Amino acid sequence: MSSTIRLYFPDKIQSDLSPHLSKDQTHYLKDVMRLKIGDKISIFNTSGEWNAVIKTYEKKGVKIKITGKTRDKENEKNIWLAFSPIKQNSLNFTIQKGTELGVQKFIPILAERTIVREINIERIKKIMIEASEQSNRISVPDIYKPESLKNFLSQFPKKGSLIFCDINSNQNNLKNILEKNIDGPTCILIGPEGDFSENERKMIFDLNQTSSISLAKNILKSETAALSAITIVNYHLNLS
Repeated sequence: MSSTIRLYFPDKIQSDLSPHLSKDQTHYLKDVMRLKIGDKISIFNTSGEWNAVIKTYEKKGVKIKITGKTRDKENEKNIWLAFSPIKQNSLNFTIQKGTELGVQKFIPILAERTIVREINIERIKKIMIEASEQSNRISVPDIYKPESLKNFLSQFPKKGSLIFCDINSNQNNLKNILEKNIDGPTCILIGPEGDFSENERKMIFDLNQTSSISLAKNILKSETAALSAITIVNYHLNLS
């Protein structure tokens, strides 16, 4: 992995541009990493990655000079994670590792047995940006506000695949399931710690795009199930 400092820059990037970075990024470069004028960094967003050099430290923020593009936009696998919110430390870990593994969208689902009903969206965005910067990823995932399972299922893309991680499932041939999905997203669905209710399970299986898989014979914690499923789905998608 490259030792060059990578920073996410949400605005348009092009060669010879001289933008200012945010106050947090300025603090990180100047006070934490102690970079000097003329030192090189890398900035990126979904359109690609560029080399840049530090020009000046100003009140408005560090001013950089973009010198050239090093990577183009990449075709990433369209993996989503729909999950019931969990305690903060476990949630932060799931978001961080899910970002490293390539999840494009994190969708919090409120089920009947969901215990944690609110999440800190801004904190999660920071975790996703940091994980993207450190993992050499060129995009940053999306995070959505919590929504009901019913609403999520009613709006699920017609061309998508919903992979329901269900300990009661007798199926484990994920390869065959994923081969059927060509155009839409592959969305992993993880239930709350007390599992979905029978009524909710019926709603999930009533969706035509639903396939269920069993991840293990043991009962897995939510964060373990999520990362196991993401890893397995990633593996099969990258075989094609």
